[in-house]
Amino acid sequence: MMEEHEYAKHEKDYIKKYQKQGYDVNFRFENGKLIASKSKNLYGPTEVSIVAEHRYEGMSNPSDMSILYVLETDKGEKGTFLMGYGPNTNMDAAEFFKAVPEENSSNR
Repeated sequence: MMEEHEYAKHEKDYIKKYQKQGYDVNFRFENGKLIASKSKNLYGPTEVSIVAEHRYEGMSNPSDMSILYVLETDKGEKGTFLMGYGPNTNMDAAEFFKAVPEENSSNR
């Protein structure tokens, strides 16, 4: 059966799409900083730009939610960060993204 609903697309489909566009760095959050997977560069909120943001609700459990952030850094690294939210929110990571300056969010 064909997929009928856009929201049924899984986060990994979007991650693959962005990887093909050059957003191939995986970021992780640790000790208040984003860390780039390959370079191990550390970034604070003012050193990243949010290019796009996609929100997902779990198909079986609507409270199982996540946000995919598509990011560019001031050092030219491009990649993604997947964050759970709702009951599973990493509050420190959520605060990090709230602290990204508004002019650094383009959602293009």
